[in-house]
Amino acid sequence: MSEQLEFAVDTFGDVTADADGNRLPYAQVIRNLVEEAVLADGVGIDAIGIGEHHRDDFAVSAPEIVLATIAGRTERIRLGTAVTVLSSDDPVRVFERFATLDAVSRGRAEIILGRGSFTESFPLFGYDLAQYEELFEEKLDLLSHLLEEGPVTWRGRLRAGLENQHVYPKTESGRLRTWIGVGGSPESVIRAARYRMPLMLAIIGGPPARFAPFTDLYQRALDQLKAPKSPIGVHSPGHIAETDRQARDELWPHYQRMHDRIGRERGWGPTTRARFESEADEGSLYVGSPDTVAAKIAGTVRTLGVDRFELKYSSGTLPHEKLMTTLRLYGEEVVPRVRALLSDTPAATPAG
Repeated sequence: MSEQLEFAVDTFGDVTADADGNRLPYAQVIRNLVEEAVLADGVGIDAIGIGEHHRDDFAVSAPEIVLATIAGRTERIRLGTAVTVLSSDDPVRVFERFATLDAVSRGRAEIILGRGSFTESFPLFGYDLAQYEELFEEKLDLLSHLLEEGPVTWRGRLRAGLENQHVYPKTESGRLRTWIGVGGSPESVIRAARYRMPLMLAIIGGPPARFAPFTDLYQRALDQLKAPKSPIGVHSPGHIAETDRQARDELWPHYQRMHDRIGRERGWGPTTRARFESEADEGSLYVGSPDTVAAKIAGTVRTLGVDRFELKYSSGTLPHEKLMTTLRLYGEEVVPRVRALLSDTPAATPAG
């Protein structure tokens, strides 16, 4: 864990409901998301990530455009994705878009790359799901060369090669900060180390401690590759209110609908309030008062030795006003509490 722990938030641009339970138009959801980012910047949150999806329950399919809008209304918050589905995109265009975002934001752009837990983008853009792994591996390899910002000569099987080709614009710093998002595969952890990219662990269920072998594996892989230390982040969902009961009662119906809708697509059984409460008590759902959420984050940071904690603050149709409350409490109350807790108890370093 670094001395300067980063506190981030992210959202998938979930289509939310108004106070009467009516679904908001996509356009309003996107405008509200911009206001959420402005608030996050104002309360001192370090970074915001916006997911890329191509389905009717999420409003954002082009996060870079939303992030560029946010860049013009913020001063310091870092601007990234959660995630960029590289498998169904073109690495050259990804680099060009984020280098442009980096310019308009004065160096605040970053990318979190992923294979995509939702697969709607593959048929939409004409990619074969049977090549899910191969597409990501090949495109990541090309992007890793582009990130060096020099002339690129590269050959692949699924995309045309490049011969001594420059890609523009170049960034002022010479390097876009680029993470690899991992959901629980040791192979993906090794891949992040091999490409010398920071690791973002998506921990969305179960005790966070079960991911300690992954942080340990990443650090050992970097050591074996004689690569410099690189940040590790954790992304997990949550919701904050004045009391634990208020936070749980506000989140539960929206969490249930989102879980069960996705579950029907993936063959999961319906969730229950008891499972929800268990996940809030012992798992990776950070829901409660500022004291409760801060204690849980501090425990995760100590256990895993991470450098960034990223709270997914949106959850299905949970209204915009509740999201704004979570952001305010996270920045103004949770973050200072976590820092105080960690200063009282030295963070553990994962075994290596």
